[in-house]
Amino acid sequence: MQTYFLIATALLYATCAVLPTRRGALISTLTAGAWLLHGAALWLVMLAPGSLRVGFATMVSAALWVSVAAYWIENRNFALDGLRRLVMPCASAAAILPAVFPGSLVQLSGNAPAFGWHIAVAMLAYSTLTIAAFHAVLMALQESHLHTRKPGRGLIANTLDQLPALLTMEKLLFRLIGIGFILLSLTVLSGIVFSEQLFGAVLKWDHKSVFALLSWFLFAALLAGRRWRGWRGKTALRFTLAGFATLMLAYVGSRFVLEVILHRGFV
Repeated sequence: MQTYFLIATALLYATCAVLPTRRGALISTLTAGAWLLHGAALWLVMLAPGSLRVGFATMVSAALWVSVAAYWIENRNFALDGLRRLVMPCASAAAILPAVFPGSLVQLSGNAPAFGWHIAVAMLAYSTLTIAAFHAVLMALQESHLHTRKPGRGLIANTLDQLPALLTMEKLLFRLIGIGFILLSLTVLSGIVFSEQLFGAVLKWDHKSVFALLSWFLFAALLAGRRWRGWRGKTALRFTLAGFATLMLAYVGSRFVLEVILHRGFV
């Protein structure tokens, strides 16, 4: 059943991506319906009695699920139709991933009590910073469009023209980054607790931990630079995308290598 849900979700997201801007009410309704269907599918895929399905595909799918919710909420307060053009195609592709790469079932009863909380907080952190990365890409396109002497008249140009002012977009970006940084900090802390309970060490120095900490430092530096040095514009966008890319390498990249290339289960 969950496979059919995932396919239907992908089709609905794809439909939302191509609908014209003037069909705002229909887009909002379809987005909400697709999001609910996506959530139901993820529930069926990831949760089983006493166990949790873990894998790069479920993580990416869950991250885009939360990102769609963030877009839907923000779009009701600001005209962010350009974000739809970025989020929806990615959400459509991500929705179908768990059906192709199911991941591994992990018995929660045999793991440390902090494991379930660690996974949940990590997903929220990745999801929030994913939508922040989409937002940063949209801002980069918007800034480039504003500095173009002969702006285009196509779909992308018209969409960018309808976005809020760059200062408003920047304010939204740092709000997302602030929330994501808090969640990422909780992820790192819960990871330390989980590592100590499971491995008997405060922190297991593997590639996942190194990339996660590096991402945390990048976002911390960005927020500190924003607070005390007034960082903005291209500097803020570069730090955001670098932090996001590093964070994706920390879990999604490593899980992809283990599951798809090396054909190994949960480690």
